[in-house]
Amino acid sequence: MNAERGGRPVGVLGATALGAVQARVRVARLGLWLIVAILAVRQVAVVLGTPRGERLTDLETWVGPDGVLHVNGSLYDSTQFTGTPFGGLVLKPLTRAAEQALGWGWTFGTLLLVVALGLVAARALPQPLGRRTSLLAAPVAISLLMLSLPVRNALHLGQTSIIPVLLVLLGCFAVRGERTGGVLIGLAAAFQPTLLLFAPLLWFTGRRRAALSAGAAFGACAAVAWVAMPSDSYTYWVHHLAGVGLGGRADGLANQSLHGALLRLGLTGPLEIAVFLLLGAAVAVLALRRAVRLAHDGQLLLAVAITGCAAIVVSPTAWQHQLLWVLLAAVGQVGRRSCDRYVWPVAIVLVMTLPASTMVPDKVLLQPLRADLVLLAAVATATVVPFLSRTSPYWQTPIPSEYAEKVPPRFRHLPFVPLLRRVISRPNLVFELLLIRITYYAYARIRLAAAGGSNSAGRGTAEEHGEEIHSVERVLNIDIERWANHAVVRLDWLRGFFDFYYESFHFGVPLAILAVLYWRRPADYRWARTAIGFATVLALLGFWLYPLAPPRLMPGLGFIDTVHGPQDFSEPDYGTLTELTNQYAAMPSLHFGWSLWCGLVVLVLAPRWWMKALGLLHPLLTVTAIVVTGNHWVLDAVGGALIVGAGFGMAYLLRGPRAAGGRAASAAPEATARSEGASAVSGRR
Repeated sequence: MNAERGGRPVGVLGATALGAVQARVRVARLGLWLIVAILAVRQVAVVLGTPRGERLTDLETWVGPDGVLHVNGSLYDSTQFTGTPFGGLVLKPLTRAAEQALGWGWTFGTLLLVVALGLVAARALPQPLGRRTSLLAAPVAISLLMLSLPVRNALHLGQTSIIPVLLVLLGCFAVRGERTGGVLIGLAAAFQPTLLLFAPLLWFTGRRRAALSAGAAFGACAAVAWVAMPSDSYTYWVHHLAGVGLGGRADGLANQSLHGALLRLGLTGPLEIAVFLLLGAAVAVLALRRAVRLAHDGQLLLAVAITGCAAIVVSPTAWQHQLLWVLLAAVGQVGRRSCDRYVWPVAIVLVMTLPASTMVPDKVLLQPLRADLVLLAAVATATVVPFLSRTSPYWQTPIPSEYAEKVPPRFRHLPFVPLLRRVISRPNLVFELLLIRITYYAYARIRLAAAGGSNSAGRGTAEEHGEEIHSVERVLNIDIERWANHAVVRLDWLRGFFDFYYESFHFGVPLAILAVLYWRRPADYRWARTAIGFATVLALLGFWLYPLAPPRLMPGLGFIDTVHGPQDFSEPDYGTLTELTNQYAAMPSLHFGWSLWCGLVVLVLAPRWWMKALGLLHPLLTVTAIVVTGNHWVLDAVGGALIVGAGFGMAYLLRGPRAAGGRAASAAPEATARSEGASAVSGRR
């Protein structure tokens, strides 16, 4: 393209390279559409493979023999129906057709709506777009929608929550004429009244005919429903104040609105209502101001997403299947540095595709965050996230990452992935926390499932492996576990010390070292984090392939469990002390492996000899603790050492030697990167 603009013909090599790029894009696009098809088939299989009484449960409450749309009287007598009277009026023929099709028509129709929503969202991305982005945007958008919790819940429950989102996007981006677009948005508000917030957005962005049409369409739909069902309309709009109190408990975790959060915090009565109205009005005003500014900036899709997030916050009830607006906010750009650019979309995708229990640890202090994670994401999107303007110099040219000088490896073809070893600037903290949390959650789940839990087959296999390890140690004359265990038990203070050490330092020391490296030595942080990550993955393979009973869970050997207390070997599930851990994941020992990683990192990086000695003391105390408490065999520690060595080796193969100048670059990496970014921007200007 540059050659053509310069008036010169494209050379043979240039044409070949361009053809190769286009071929790769076509292959990538085909692969992404294949992923879309696989996800669609999987969703259909999951929904229709669920027993009849457990799938499309919300649809069944409408269309079953005793469904609210079949009975005489009010729609709201049972409080199961939470939609507007207009929604009930429209849903009667739709749900009757769904009942006749036994869910097939409803499920496939919902999938078609998801595809249409993804196509419209991809078309609405801020311009200009590169050809590669425009080709890949639609399948990526549809795949993310398929994976999102709102769509999965809508498919499973038989909900109509996708329809209002699609109507708003069609009204804003797909149809011609302001009046037609306004009518579609008004129709969406007839299903979810808080979507009337889009009328001010249309008004203040110069689309006043659309705003008036939206208000008129909403009023007409409400009037038609009032004429057709006056009693139901009175119940919904007057008695229940636009749906308040319908459906499940308003303080349930499924209600991700500000009203639900305040109830969960213990506020009730007039005080809760006043706080809700005050905070809701503040969020709505701030969100509309931001949305109008972004719409004028050419980011109308982001403006629509922000307004939708505000509608979630101010709604009396916002059930999980109604929260799709938060996912659309992933189109916004946040961060001036290139390493920050992907943090926001990754965080939003994780919040909208994974349950809150995956994202937030189950700790008392974090319970409010865990209970209201999606709501907090919606509030942040609507009010505080610093989205970049398209006029910002960082929109097209973010501050580049800082790179270290190349360190020649000892072997010719290393590293295998050269780009991984060069970045020495500090990575984004939010991204690192997300990475650590998600990785640890996956590690815990895989570790729990590795040996088959407490079933008899898993227990028998683990005990057989325990006998094998014990026999090998006897041959090698290193079977010291029972002697060490009984020697420590005789001294209460020593037993207490090692019990405390075993339980307290396993996670704290590695996290502390990672925190210090992140702050003081970013380049070394990446190297160390990669090594411990590889070691942990290898440990999971060991847990899965070789379930092993620790000494304390081996019947007949006379070990004393100093940490967990006596075990009743007559019980078939005695080894499962808690549902949160797998007691047969003993080989290799991650207790020792992680402590050895800590000792080696301190040995390599610490500037003083006493620091190095203190670092090596940790694995020494850890290996003693895991043996004397009866939680590991000596060979488990050997296995832990092997996986740590393999972790550092794999890091070396992929990244090469540690980046040069790590300490010097750590002093002010952001300042250097900022100056480089400013120079790059000035040069482009």
